[in-house]
Amino acid sequence: CVSTLTEHFHMQSESLIKPLMQTISHQHYRVRVDVIQATGAVIQFGNGKSVDDVLSHLAQRLFDEIPKVRHAVTTVIGEWLLHLRDRYSYFHKLIPLLLGSFSDEIPENEKLAWTYWEKIGLQWEKENEEDLKDKMDFSLSPSHYPKGVTRPGLGCRELVSRDLSKILPGLCHDMTDWVVSTRVKASQLLFTLLLHAEDHITQHMELLLRTLYQSCLDEESEVVKNSVKAAELIGTFVSPKVSLRLITSAFEQTPKPSCVMVLAAVIRGSPKEILQPHVAQLGNTLSQPGVCQRSEEVFYMEQLLCCVQALIEVCQEDCKEISLQLMKVLVTIMAIPSSQDLKEKVEKTMSSLAEVQQLDSFHCLYKQHIIQLMEWVSVSCDGWSCYSPEVLQLEVIATHSGPVIGEALDDFILILKTCLQPNKDPQMRLKLFTVLSQLFQKASETINSQGLFPSYLETVIKDILAPNLQWHAGRTAAAIRATAVLCLWALIHCEMLSPKEILKVKDELMPQIIASMDEDSKITRLMACRIVDAFLKACGRQFDEDKFKNTYTEVLKRLDDASCDVRLAAAHTLANWFKCLKDSAVKSAMEGHIEFLYQELLIHLDDPDQNLQNAVLEVLKEGSVLYPDLLVREIEGVVHKHQTPLYCNQLLHHIQSAKESA
Repeated sequence: CVSTLTEHFHMQSESLIKPLMQTISHQHYRVRVDVIQATGAVIQFGNGKSVDDVLSHLAQRLFDEIPKVRHAVTTVIGEWLLHLRDRYSYFHKLIPLLLGSFSDEIPENEKLAWTYWEKIGLQWEKENEEDLKDKMDFSLSPSHYPKGVTRPGLGCRELVSRDLSKILPGLCHDMTDWVVSTRVKASQLLFTLLLHAEDHITQHMELLLRTLYQSCLDEESEVVKNSVKAAELIGTFVSPKVSLRLITSAFEQTPKPSCVMVLAAVIRGSPKEILQPHVAQLGNTLSQPGVCQRSEEVFYMEQLLCCVQALIEVCQEDCKEISLQLMKVLVTIMAIPSSQDLKEKVEKTMSSLAEVQQLDSFHCLYKQHIIQLMEWVSVSCDGWSCYSPEVLQLEVIATHSGPVIGEALDDFILILKTCLQPNKDPQMRLKLFTVLSQLFQKASETINSQGLFPSYLETVIKDILAPNLQWHAGRTAAAIRATAVLCLWALIHCEMLSPKEILKVKDELMPQIIASMDEDSKITRLMACRIVDAFLKACGRQFDEDKFKNTYTEVLKRLDDASCDVRLAAAHTLANWFKCLKDSAVKSAMEGHIEFLYQELLIHLDDPDQNLQNAVLEVLKEGSVLYPDLLVREIEGVVHKHQTPLYCNQLLHHIQSAKESA
């Protein structure tokens, strides 16, 4: 009806707009559809001055939950862009509405929008053929284009490029709107616009990056996903010389996780050959302390890891140039307290970095860079505290490099010697001692993989362990002594500290180890007993009278320990004490002490723990060789007092048998 009255209708068309807009949100969807269609006709066949009055209402209907309503909006906008008399004046307002339907959840609506858009682009090409002649004749398709995406026609691309400066400011504002659906729609539209604009994106980079830095932190995952896809298009179409300069300049301030996320997306979208000249710059930027050590926030580190993964994925063998820088970043990420999942991702990324360099495993990467990595972490080691990131980085290098750490002992031992002095930060020393004890537990696979560690033993014991075994007040100091004792026991247990080496250090260590048997920590007392036992086996026969006396008096106290394990270890140590004294020149001088020890051990034959009773019985059997008659007198004096005289009788029988054998 309207189309038949075109000549007269334009005089009255404006008066219909207000009532139509009042009805466009009617509760019945069929009414909304009819109102939208009527509005399309009124604007198209009227005077066309009311487009601005209806656009916001039509934009709201693109969020309508009924697909037919959205279909009607798409049809009306498409018709206007094709046939509206003054359409050129409204392109920048109408194009976003039509392109917004590209992401409609209903395939029919999406297809309709694409069909209209192709027609609009072709029509615009014909109408502007002279202006586009050179581009139509000589334009080349880009060598690198997003996979799975069809390139829009020339007319469509030109329409967006010419109006992008008018569309982007409003769109970027909508990307940070408080309504979730608006942000999602805006992020979808941004991707579509950038796909059309191609290299025309360059002149809008500052606005785009500011927007993406915000939208990549959005709480809505769909907004983040679309923002990342848009950032990948920046990598595809914008020269790295421009994009990387702008992004890395943001790193000079306090880099946000979103900055790193955008950089990773730009790298992923970039062609390998275009990115290659900038690889060194990227590696240096990421490995700067202000970037890779900026935060311990897991989300930030995840984005940093994505950057490294993107570089490896895109640049492949070119990453050899920045292998050391990437290793520094990966070591830093692994060093932060985080989930096992993140650590596994880092290890997988290290393996990928090794693979593109044709190396067998990430251990080969450590082998390739171990000296540089040690120099990197040790620069400021004299001033480390428990808060220094380098402490955690050193832990990763030492424990994660496997056998490779055995090739860098010069640097590693020097760092430990510097940082484990008693005047250094206690918490830091505790952390480093824990690392050292872990390495000692698998020494042949780690710190002694090359068989070179024995040459550093004297330094480790005299300059590192011994100073930290000295008593200082406080729980942290006690924990440090405990880890130092554990380290010493690990050295003995893995046989790196041989009897010959024990002989060299016994005078320095023995008093401190004996003192450690009185620590609050059960594990420290237990390890101290075992170490004294090992010392007795190695060089006990060379002890003088004072050493024998000091040793047994402290070990004897441990028979009353609260821990069964400590009591059993003490009994075993006393048995070896008797063995050492049997062939010693000071045996006769120790007779009074031996008598006292017999008396104390006989008391422990009544211990409630049967295991300890058996252990003490074996100790007395071992000790009976020294002064059997003296022991018999002691047994006969107390046998009637014992709750379990059976053990006393067994002991007497053993002594009698020994005499007969002799």
